[in-house]
Amino acid sequence: MNFMNKLERKFSRYAVSNLTMYLIFGYAVGYMLGRVSPQMLSYLTFNPYEIMHGQVWRLVTWVLIPPSMDNIIFYLIMMLFYYQLGTNLERTWGVFRYNVYIFGGILYTAVGALVTWLVMVLLYKNAAVMGMYVGGYVSTYYICMSIFLAFAVCYPDMQILLYFIIPIKMKWLAYVYAALMLYDFIQSLWPGRIVMAMSLLNFIIFFLSTRDLRRYTPKEVHRRQAYQKAVRQPGNAAGITKHKCAICGRTEQDDPSLEFRFCSKCDGNYEYCQDHLFTHQHIKR
Repeated sequence: MNFMNKLERKFSRYAVSNLTMYLIFGYAVGYMLGRVSPQMLSYLTFNPYEIMHGQVWRLVTWVLIPPSMDNIIFYLIMMLFYYQLGTNLERTWGVFRYNVYIFGGILYTAVGALVTWLVMVLLYKNAAVMGMYVGGYVSTYYICMSIFLAFAVCYPDMQILLYFIIPIKMKWLAYVYAALMLYDFIQSLWPGRIVMAMSLLNFIIFFLSTRDLRRYTPKEVHRRQAYQKAVRQPGNAAGITKHKCAICGRTEQDDPSLEFRFCSKCDGNYEYCQDHLFTHQHIKR
């Protein structure tokens, strides 16, 4: 986090505001090209063999190809959905950090695909065929999925209407998508697994950086158990709590499993629950 803070102070002026809108606009361009001239769209895909033979624009232009082009109604709904998610993430994290997250995902995908292609060329020799094979795994689907998963981590209890009818919390929908991606990962061969893992590396790094791994140590587990036992003792007066989140107002009486921490970056003694510790706006005097 300190390293990210240093980068933000130095390079934040170069960050692109409303980045999700530009991604959606790029998808719209790619969608129109696919409808008007599918042959032209084939020159935008990620193909390591062609990249190494001078078509360097493919390093970037694959981002223009939308995840789905089958149904325009479904396409418009999904793009609106991801625009809302991305815009809210940008407001939560800040413009610079959101830029790092998105461009990091694009960079990891490109590097992972190129390295995988080089390994396959060494093993199987046929560079042109291997370029098409590896390029087939490179998709903007994982960019959208990384946005969705990050939003679900930040706002797990937010409720949406699936298909405008079924109310469901973000965390349950994230579990479903994670299970589907795990199934695809298992079914794929090792080149596909490498590309998929690299495509979601930005989310993996983000997830690990926002988890307090110390909570799983034996000492911390024992501390939580002792605390929960003390809270349940009848000696605690009704209505008096030890902890209270400065954002949502929840206390240990609302959910005994909640974890509370004070924020060292806020000016004052502000305590937050586990859902808002990493997503709140720091209070400065």
